[in-house]
Amino acid sequence: MARTSVGILGATGMVGQTLVKMLENHPWFEVTELAASERSVGRKYEEAMDSRWNVSPYIPEYARNIRIKECRPDLDCDIVLSALDSSVAGSIEEDFARAGYGVSSNAKNHRMDADVPLLMPEINAGHVELIDTQRKARKWDGFIVTDPNCTTIHMCLALKPLIDRFGIDKVMVTSMQALSGAGYPGVPSMDIVDNVIPFIGDEEDKVEEEPLKIFGNASGGIIDRARIAISAQCNRVAVRQGHTECISVKLSTKASGEEVIEAFSKFRGIASPRLPSAAQHPVVYLEQENRPQPKLDLNIENGMASVVGRLRPCSILDYKFVVLGNNLVRGAAGAAILNAELLKATGYIEK
Repeated sequence: MARTSVGILGATGMVGQTLVKMLENHPWFEVTELAASERSVGRKYEEAMDSRWNVSPYIPEYARNIRIKECRPDLDCDIVLSALDSSVAGSIEEDFARAGYGVSSNAKNHRMDADVPLLMPEINAGHVELIDTQRKARKWDGFIVTDPNCTTIHMCLALKPLIDRFGIDKVMVTSMQALSGAGYPGVPSMDIVDNVIPFIGDEEDKVEEEPLKIFGNASGGIIDRARIAISAQCNRVAVRQGHTECISVKLSTKASGEEVIEAFSKFRGIASPRLPSAAQHPVVYLEQENRPQPKLDLNIENGMASVVGRLRPCSILDYKFVVLGNNLVRGAAGAAILNAELLKATGYIEK
């Protein structure tokens, strides 16, 4: 398979850095362009990152001498992966789509647009058909697809096996979200040390609304959203990387604890086996009573899985359990890459 040329928008931020790292030696993609804000434009990536690179011990060799360009649709690439901040992402991504680029975005701006797929290949690969509706309605040669919020992604991976097997009526989730979810430098140390911050702007709305689109049925360019009641409480905690979520569910049909664990363990997803970045086991269940933990379990399946544990009966709903997800990998950069792989596998990226 010919390798597709890729540009990264917002290449100097934490998600952008993670994209640069994860695309090193990718079998389908080759990074040819890096773009960022004006302060970095014209500099070699290695120079621009100097003391800012912080996602691994080294900058990949292939990226070091690439000169950073402006986030304008004149990049020499077939698709762009957007790690732009939501304060600027919306119009820039539209400019690229209008100019004929495929855009795989990590930003929130277009997630809930009716004609933009909110993709998780393990769950709703068929939603790529919205691209055809989007192109026709907006008269674009290119298109935009988005991945969900990082907390939403790992919750949805854990819920999907239960929806498929038993159905779900209600969900209550409390998140404990890592500092890296706020970008770099993120939350000031004097605010988070010895503290928990019980508010993350817009987060609870995303976690309550995005799954309904993700789990919805796509037909004729329209998504009939799922009917699940979701209540979310989101907190920032003093963990560097890895979001932890405590989830309770009301199932549509009764199930034993053994059946629920079996559903987690057997889940493989829809499109995941043929995509190079996909986890072999998108949901991993750990039997130990004190797991999952960010320090121990963050990088199971190369950080592309949701790690589940502590299943037990819930006295209000049916069952409760804990989910851990790598917010920078499957929750952000890996999600954009996985979506781009799906686009290539389904022919929306032709090269």
